[in-house]
Amino acid sequence: MKAYWKNTFAAALSLVLLVSASEVRAQAEPFYKGKNVRIIVGASAGGFYDRWARLLARFIPKYLPGNPSMIVQTMPGAGSLVATNYVYGIAKPDGLTLLMPNSNTYLEQLSGHKEVRFDLRKMSIIGSQEKNFMLLYMRADAPYKTIADLINAKEPPKCGSSGVSSAGYILDRVLEIAFNAKIATVMGYPGGNEIDLAVEKGEIVCRGNTINPHFGREPFDSWHKKGFDRHLVQSGKKRDPLVPEAPTIYELMDQYKTSETNRRVARVLLDGAEFGRWMLVTPGTPPDRVKMLRAAYAQSVKDPELIAEAKKSRMDLEPSSGEELQKLLAELLDQPREVVERAKKVLAE
Repeated sequence: MKAYWKNTFAAALSLVLLVSASEVRAQAEPFYKGKNVRIIVGASAGGFYDRWARLLARFIPKYLPGNPSMIVQTMPGAGSLVATNYVYGIAKPDGLTLLMPNSNTYLEQLSGHKEVRFDLRKMSIIGSQEKNFMLLYMRADAPYKTIADLINAKEPPKCGSSGVSSAGYILDRVLEIAFNAKIATVMGYPGGNEIDLAVEKGEIVCRGNTINPHFGREPFDSWHKKGFDRHLVQSGKKRDPLVPEAPTIYELMDQYKTSETNRRVARVLLDGAEFGRWMLVTPGTPPDRVKMLRAAYAQSVKDPELIAEAKKSRMDLEPSSGEELQKLLAELLDQPREVVERAKKVLAE
């Protein structure tokens, strides 16, 4: 009997030790080891959102403990609304699904549109590698050469847009608010590539686009050589060296004596440029994984090889930390009632 209990105790002890050893090994292994991480891009394939996501997907895993694999999945539609709703409401809060939405996605939330099923304040921002200031380009053969031409237009130019959070839609509305410029926005394009093609075909004549991509790929390189388009205005507080001929909206607001209320609304609508091609993670993701993702992102955008590849592809780097952008997001979504209501009215039009 003693031998029986002795053997039983030994077996139980061995089992406990085995379980404990397994738990120690599990705790010692990084969470991301052997995992697959997805980056959901809220824009069509081939554009700069997609290109940045694929470049980052090669470098972030190097700095994540466990060195997971990382893949990119494009989910275009409604200016990133489809992708953001998906990541917010369907993807698991485990740190394995990242989102790269349009820089103006916060405006979808501010608008109060019924299609919005997310609260960006509950998502953690991982970081951004650039700023996203905009310009309005126009076909050179269109009869609009300055903002004054848009203000006095008998027939407003048709400009393309993928949704209310897209650069094109926002810039169109800001020009209307600040200067009473007349622009007919044509909605519903899946992404920027499709809008640019429509401009080439003559279906529309203009688009609000972000500056860096407009000088970093085709068809724009060929357009500029042929003099196909002109640049009417840019959204930054100072002129970008790439577009020295185009005045800033702030210069024009001074010139046209835009009211203080309209200036504040314009700033709320334009400050999304600071988010650039930002990256967020599913709400509810454990804080330790958010911390790991932020650290890996920050290290990846400092990687000499990534910097060299970005430079070669004419993809500008001006990084911001997740913490910085989280603070900016809170400020933008917490505006005086008058400004919020005016912005909502603009976004509802």
